[in-house]
Amino acid sequence: MQDLMTMIAALRRPRLLARAAKHGAQDYDRDRHLQRLLGYGALPGSGAALMQLMEMEKDVNAQRLAEDAAYSLVRHLDLLIALLGEAQLYKASRAAQYQ
Repeated sequence: MQDLMTMIAALRRPRLLARAAKHGAQDYDRDRHLQRLLGYGALPGSGAALMQLMEMEKDVNAQRLAEDAAYSLVRHLDLLIALLGEAQLYKASRAAQYQ
């Protein structure tokens, strides 16, 4: 199985959506964003949150590709922002472990 960072790097999304997500990830607030997406309560660790977000984003992207009327661009963007923000936190925590 691929590691989390490789899986994130392998994502291919429309350029405008990816750029907007990168811009939004600069202001990522884990408590506010993750609770809105995953539900209120105890937040999972970065690795577990990344897995959940990737699964949710995969479903929303499938809706986009199928041109499903239920597709929400705002939700897709929120998921990508959270995915990138969590990836940054995960990467930072992994780097801190090895120092």
